Amino acid sequence: MVLSIWQSEGLAATSGHDAADERRVAHCIRQAAGGQKWLEVTLWGLRDQEGGWIGAAVPNRNGSHDFGTFQINSWWVPKIAETLDRSPEDVRHWLRYDPCFNANAARWIFVAALASTGSFWKAVGVYHSPSSDRQKRYARSVAQHLKRRFGEAIFSPSRAGALEEEFAERTR
Repeated sequence: MVLSIWQSEGLAATSGHDAADERRVAHCIRQAAGGQKWLEVTLWGLRDQEGGWIGAAVPNRNGSHDFGTFQINSWWVPKIAETLDRSPEDVRHWLRYDPCFNANAARWIFVAALASTGSFWKAVGVYHSPSSDRQKRYARSVAQHLKRRFGEAIFSPSRAGALEEEFAERTR
């Protein structure tokens, strides 16, 4: 399966969580989901869990950094750069300052995890960590964010069934 990441036309200025930035992030999430509601919902869960912002470069204890709105770890920079045949410096900059590039990188990471695990919640966990215990905690936290954003009904049989059906159709 070949996945693509693309860069949006404009780059955002460094800022916190202001309304204009949040509208841009919402637009980027819709674009990255490509009309797939289950993926749009998933990306919102990941974004709410990560809580990043345009321009973010958050240092981690292990020496890596988390970039942008989806807090993409710097561990991914060489892999993304190689995939796109671009410099790591360009990728690092785009991850920090281009919310659409960041959202598409998040989609790419999540969908790759989904393809390799075959399990939605396992892929949510893999998005965050290779450690099984950390994956489970992360997935539970993302589920809580989804409930907060979309309401308890997000996991109701009718709503979950519709999302599962769309997911199954799109991944065949």
